[in-house]
Amino acid sequence: MERQSGGPAERTRGGGEWAFLPTAYAFTVAMCGTTLPTPLYGLYQERLGFSELTVTVIYAVYALGVIAALLFFGRASDHVGRRPVLLAGLVLSAASALCFLLEGGLPALLTGRVLSGLSAGLFTGTATVAVVELAPPHRRATATLVATVANMGGLGLGPLLAGVLAEYAGMPLHLVFVVDLALVAVAVVAVLLTAETVRSRDGVWLRPGRLRVPPQTRPAFVPAAMAGFAGFATMGLFTSVAPSFLRKVEGVGNLAVSGAVVCSVFAASTAGQLLMNRVGTRRALLWGCLVLVAGMAVIAGSLAAASAWLLVVGAVVAGTGQGLSFRAGVTEVGLHSPPDQRAEVTSAFFVVLYVAISIPVVGVGALAVASGLRTAGLVFTCCVALLAAATAARLYIAHRDGSAQV
Repeated sequence: MERQSGGPAERTRGGGEWAFLPTAYAFTVAMCGTTLPTPLYGLYQERLGFSELTVTVIYAVYALGVIAALLFFGRASDHVGRRPVLLAGLVLSAASALCFLLEGGLPALLTGRVLSGLSAGLFTGTATVAVVELAPPHRRATATLVATVANMGGLGLGPLLAGVLAEYAGMPLHLVFVVDLALVAVAVVAVLLTAETVRSRDGVWLRPGRLRVPPQTRPAFVPAAMAGFAGFATMGLFTSVAPSFLRKVEGVGNLAVSGAVVCSVFAASTAGQLLMNRVGTRRALLWGCLVLVAGMAVIAGSLAAASAWLLVVGAVVAGTGQGLSFRAGVTEVGLHSPPDQRAEVTSAFFVVLYVAISIPVVGVGALAVASGLRTAGLVFTCCVALLAAATAARLYIAHRDGSAQV
């Protein structure tokens, strides 16, 4: 049976100008659930008595779940359809919330993070492609923006929602996960009411295998992945240990403030994505890296001077640079991928990004135990700035030579 997927397939039911919005809502909710614990790690740390390294390990096992899902199921939606994969992701998101709600100690936290990672791994590539496919041709550019904003916006809403509820609504380690379960339930209904974009399905999707990037896609993939690594490493820092920076280095203990600071980097990322249309895709990769270098410099200054307001400024600058390069990377990878491999290549791109939010932050945690949180943060910002600067130099040379290949 011939299978057609990964492109602008005909919809089997429903449709309309804005048919992609319910899927975008589900995407937002799934991503929101992955960052809900961010401002709560300090409370768990006090209750269970673990170190800063353990905080980063709890955070990083989420990325392991994402990568496992992408490697084993990155092509699943090309075979069984987008909706079944999205529904499975929402079930895993709900299971993760239940692990945190029941709060059974460190094993439950680790299990919840792995389940959350599996959910995100199913969603990132599949939902990005599904949102675009559900849009009519003249709204494809809008749908691409909506998909990337749903990703970043959801990640930013998680810490803000958790921080505000934990600080002002009582039951700081429970209420937010009850709210999350309600949002997931609505998302399930939204996905069930959405059209399927894969017309013919062969059901073969459980075979593990590497995610391949076709040779014709690699010239666009490589610089996008390099810029994405630097940007997502920064996001990993903010969603794991930034509240610790605020509390232990800069003396800010309010959970709502911690959540708002983390949210600000994602809000700035969204703004950076909106700027890409004005800048252009290739220049957005270059300028995104340069802005990220500037953001790292400001963050390093905030740690050296123990200044919370400088950390906020650094978060906004770095987030803007990350948003520019992230949306440009997603766009370039999608445009240069064969239609029947688009979900696979997009998943490969996200594997790189989720490696970036796991390994570097565990390094920060280990270095924090050995040398202190401030020193660990300064080393991290220096490494990310060097990677972003090297990527910018590579892109500049390619642009100067008039070549699209890097």
